[in-house]
Amino acid sequence: MVAILQPLFPEIRPMKLEDLERVVEVESAAYPFPWAIGIFRDCMRAGYNCWVLSRPNEIVGYGILSVAAGEAHVLNVCVRPGEQGNGHGRRLMRRLIDLARWHRAERVFLEVRPSNGPAIALYDQLGFNEIGRRPNYYPAVRGREDAIVMALELLPDVGED
Repeated sequence: MVAILQPLFPEIRPMKLEDLERVVEVESAAYPFPWAIGIFRDCMRAGYNCWVLSRPNEIVGYGILSVAAGEAHVLNVCVRPGEQGNGHGRRLMRRLIDLARWHRAERVFLEVRPSNGPAIALYDQLGFNEIGRRPNYYPAVRGREDAIVMALELLPDVGED
């Protein structure tokens, strides 16, 4: 009998500096206008919540959340293109939302390209609502693309005063 090896279910853990080259590989594979490695390094130095989904020697995806003044902002969430559609983005977003709650944020904001239908559908399913637009926010192949601004109101924990 031949054993069929299943790919390991990725673990979710804090991002480390030694992850950055692989994180940038995922970013570059997923986006035509990727963040540079220095932006990720700056996010870590600033103390943002930076998390990865990883398998041995592989980064499957990552998420970055900033929290200040009772508000959280999802700065970047990305899953390696070949791994998309397997629930990894949902898992990362749930971790970021949980972190926002842990930091006692009252709401979570994010921006998304109108052309990114799968991401918009995920954010809708997670309870985010469109609250506005940022004109010409993203670089695009032909000029600029607007951003849809979405927000999720976080309910206080039961039992809080």
